[in-house]
Amino acid sequence: VHEDNKAAANGCGKIQSGAQNGAALLALIEKTGYSMVQQNGQRKFGGPPPGWEGPPPPRGCEVFVGKIPRDMYEDELVPVFERAGKIYELRLMMEFSGKFIGVCVSLDNCRLYIGAIPKDKKKEEILNEMKKVTEGVVDVIVYPNATDKTKNRGFAFVEYESHRAAAMARRRLIPGTFQPWGHTIQVDWADPEKVVDEEIMQRVKVLYVRNLMISTTEDKIKAEFNKFKPGVVERVKKLRDYAFVHFFHREDALAAMSVMNGKCIDGASIEITLAKPVNKESSWKHHFNGQISPSSENLLGFPNKEDGTQKSLGKPASVSVRLNGQHSPGSPEAERSTYPFFPGIRLTPISMYSLQLSHFSSAVMHLDYFCHKNSWAPPEYCLYSTTSQDGKILLVYRVLISSIADDSQSYFMPEKLCTTVEDAKELAAQFTLLHLGKCS
Repeated sequence: VHEDNKAAANGCGKIQSGAQNGAALLALIEKTGYSMVQQNGQRKFGGPPPGWEGPPPPRGCEVFVGKIPRDMYEDELVPVFERAGKIYELRLMMEFSGKFIGVCVSLDNCRLYIGAIPKDKKKEEILNEMKKVTEGVVDVIVYPNATDKTKNRGFAFVEYESHRAAAMARRRLIPGTFQPWGHTIQVDWADPEKVVDEEIMQRVKVLYVRNLMISTTEDKIKAEFNKFKPGVVERVKKLRDYAFVHFFHREDALAAMSVMNGKCIDGASIEITLAKPVNKESSWKHHFNGQISPSSENLLGFPNKEDGTQKSLGKPASVSVRLNGQHSPGSPEAERSTYPFFPGIRLTPISMYSLQLSHFSSAVMHLDYFCHKNSWAPPEYCLYSTTSQDGKILLVYRVLISSIADDSQSYFMPEKLCTTVEDAKELAAQFTLLHLGKCS
């Protein structure tokens, strides 16, 4: 047996109890011919296995197994997992005990979000800078500014050859240790790309077109896409510098993507992909995590009928919806502190959409954030009014939420009236968030 195998097995033998000991692991190693190395707080079994030829398995072949009892090791785990197929590598970290294990596809994220970069930097400059200080850089994705195509949007996505390379780069790029172009950058994992079932994608006949000029109209886009084959475009929905082009037939959408990708419209070189359908129900299930308080009346600041108190038309109380296991902004648990601003403190430009949920204290901002994250159209507010018996003007907003990828839409309007525009808008946003949470 290789000396590394002996060291790994003997090392774990010191921390094991009962019948489980280093001898059992040595027996497993001798039987299978796999190597075992202990490093960085984990023990690696295999990778590659004996006789393996060619590259490692591609992305998507790894699963994460959690909640393994502390007294269970490779000699028991390997036979269990070998039932599913040949093991390339098993990495064991001792965590949890006395619980059922959980298995899910391992998140193999190879992309980092880099924020607060100078807006005058081009893709090649950012790519070269990242290659100087990190290894395994494959590509850099940079989006042009919506109003000035000569500038970027202040952020980029860096693609790495592997999850490990991205993780090492993230550690290397910790703010304060690396300042490209003299700027303090922001570094975090990029949101995993939404995976849509291949069968569903085979039916998509909508194109997502980005990098358009703000001034470009829907009629102009429709005319440009109808040039290669008249009458194939059903409709166009444009928001700021991107649009969704709906076709009557899928084959025409694919042909248009091939012909039009990279073409110039009003001086802007456009980029085209197939639009990914949005599943509203699953999206809100993810964000709300299935947890929402039972009484929307209370959450919206109106007492129960049993309270015997007059229902307030003033500023509604904050929504205490739980999102991803956290209380939403505005709940009692949310931090709303202020801190002194000392001379010399450096400020960094940041996008609202790169913040965490805990940074939002307004339901209006919260709703806008989620629409953006789900690639929906921004919420549309329509104001209505009536007059109370004592002559006061009372207001209410109706909210429209559109999923522009599949052209579906939903309307939401609370059954309460407010005396100020600000309160009416906040109440409508709270009501919409609550309703979407219940529908999930």
